[in-house]
Amino acid sequence: MALRFIGIDPDTGQQGSPTVWVDEAKGELVLQGWKPDRELEAECAAFEVPGHAPGMPPHEAVIRIPARMVPVLRKACDVAEGTEL
Repeated sequence: MALRFIGIDPDTGQQGSPTVWVDEAKGELVLQGWKPDRELEAECAAFEVPGHAPGMPPHEAVIRIPARMVPVLRKACDVAEGTEL
């Protein structure tokens, strides 16, 4: 897998920062974020989405990304879709 680094939380320190990459071969975003607290994770798992089974599969995870990273996520979407200017 060849990942393309897109960006990191602009308010980051030296450790454990939300980061965004794109797997260009698969057209997928790869995200590193903060783990949610158990309450938020349970709320997400309990959320009902039409046409989907309730709960969260064991191979999926909830992460948190700060809103200040929206520009980084937009760029990652453009790269993944091949529409980057």
